Amino acid sequence: MIRNSRGSNRAKALLKEIGFDEITDIPLDIFVAGLGATLIEEKLPSSDGKIIRGNSKTLIKVNSNIQFEERKRFTVAHEIGHFLLHDKLDLEIHDETPNTLNWFNNAEQQAKKGIQEWEANDFASELLMPEDIIRKAAFKKKFSPDLVKELSERFKTSLTSIIYRLLSLNIYPLFVVFINNGQVKYWSKSDGYWIKIKEITKLSPPEDSVAQEYIDAKYDFLYSGKDKAQSIYKSTWFELKDDEDDSDFFEYCIPYKQLKTIISVVWEE
Repeated sequence: MIRNSRGSNRAKALLKEIGFDEITDIPLDIFVAGLGATLIEEKLPSSDGKIIRGNSKTLIKVNSNIQFEERKRFTVAHEIGHFLLHDKLDLEIHDETPNTLNWFNNAEQQAKKGIQEWEANDFASELLMPEDIIRKAAFKKKFSPDLVKELSERFKTSLTSIIYRLLSLNIYPLFVVFINNGQVKYWSKSDGYWIKIKEITKLSPPEDSVAQEYIDAKYDFLYSGKDKAQSIYKSTWFELKDDEDDSDFFEYCIPYKQLKTIISVVWEE
């Protein structure tokens, strides 16, 4: 996992400058205006967001066709990160797509796109889900799909953003897989989570995984309520040590039918 705290450090400094612990209840158009830019919501045919920097004015645009308000908020926060972190000469006009906003990119892809996208995501994550606040919100609570939903509603961010935040802050020992078009594109795990991952990259998910169930169901939602956490064996995703008994793990999938994408989260109680 990339270790660059420039984005989160700038977000922490900004919150301190304005005297707020968090901005959850502040309308983002007002927040953006307070930073000296203008937020515009309009149809953007090929992008989720855009930043346009002129000599005296900066416009931040977000696609009005984005279905979920949580995704709009993260897009705007990401653009604010570019505005505060990156030089105008590098980002005079810059478009955001689902790829640049995607947390679950491997190191090779991050290197191709440059560290700026990582920093902007890191900034947005800290701005919308401040570390101290989310740690307190999750304190002494077991990881579960219900907790992810609770935190998503609490911070007005997407389920995916919450999962990555919990993963990157090592609040829970998690294994997270990003699957697109039926193939595992990349995965990440909490630091210090000593499990040996099976060879899965660029392959279909394991046949006995919940992720494969969702692929077979054409990315339709299969489970609700408590059933979102499905019981699986450790050997589904991980290698067992010699003479190690198989043990119970849980898998929770978030499908995105339009993108043919699945975020799969695996953990042990």
